Parts: sequence; structure tokens; C-alpha cells
Amino acid sequence: MTVTTNQSPSYTPATRGTAELCAVSDLGDDARTLAANGAPAPRAFVALLMERELHADAVRFLAHALPRREAVWWAWVCARKSAGPAPKPAIKAALDSTERWIVEPTEAHRREALTFGEAADFGTAAGCAALSAFMSGGSLAPPDVAPVPPGEFMCAKAVSGSVTLAVVGSEPENVGEKFAEYVRLGLEVADRTKLWPA
Repeated sequence: MTVTTNQSPSYTPATRGTAELCAVSDLGDDARTLAANGAPAPRAFVALLMERELHADAVRFLAHALPRREAVWWAWVCARKSAGPAPKPAIKAALDSTERWIVEPTEAHRREALTFGEAADFGTAAGCAALSAFMSGGSLAPPDVAPVPPGEFMCAKAVSGSVTLAVVGSEPENVGEKFAEYVRLGLEVADRTKLWPA
């Protein structure tokens, strides 16, 4: 069953301004104070958050600013990188199912991502990336019952969780460097989708 709502993978929250995105991104107190003191354009705000070492806030903000499909792509890139060259079978299956949805975002691939994400564990970057694909649209309910669309920002929350788990999952001594790398990857995705001027 296909549900037609604003939940399509191409829906673009970045048409919202910085202040509006801040209001839905679950930012911490310091980040909200920065936004209240005259928030710059979205890309500049991400740079400001990173400059102030508010790394997790930068991830949350960017996850809410990207279109859903591109946000899931970002989560997948980070989760794949953190999984290393020889991930466990369940992790690899979750990454593969997420990639299938990114390449061809069908309803079957969306539901398959949930199955493999759950098997990998939603507490892993790969499992959470797969969950973000499932949360990108459609219905949360089984196919044969009345549709229950996900909340507008459930996909973004899962993407944020996936990227953060990719950062903290290993090498805690390098968390700052990994946050910087993964946010840079997210901004590259934003550049390709032409959300903001480079």
C-alpha cells in the first residue's frame, strides 16, 4: 500500500530557514542560544556549530536539513565507513538493504530495510541507517492495515542517531576528528543536492 503524504523521500526540509530547522532539531541549550542570537544561513550555522565544538548539534541540524533520501545516504556512508572492511553479517545485510533502498526507494525495499535493520540492532549505526530508510515515508503499520505515516522528522532523528553511533562506536579518542569528517561528508551530500550555495 502506498501512502501519498509529504513523507516522500524527495521531501526537502531545507526549504525551511535556520530558525525553523533549529526548532525541530532537538538542539542543546548552547546551540539554541547561538540560533537565538541571529542564526546565519543553514550551511554557515553548521560551520558555526562545528567551530564551537557542538558536534552532535551539527549532526542533528544537518540531518533535519537534508532531503530524506539524501539524509539516509549520508547515514549509510557514515555507517559503512564505521563498519570497517569486514563487517559482521547482520551489519553488512543492514547496510546492503539500506543501499538498495537508496538506489531504488521502493516500498518493498523500505520494508526490507526495517527487517535487516532490526536484525543488526537499532543501537548500531547500520541498524539505525536501515531504520531511517524505513522511516522515510510510507506507513509504519503492516501492509494490510490502515496506513500510519511516520512523523515528519522521524527519518531525520534516525539519521542523526546513525551518524552519531558511527562516530562513537569505536576509537573514542578520535571522536572530534570523526565528527568533523562525517559532518563534512554530510555537507558534500548537501552540495550535490544544491541545497545551499557552496
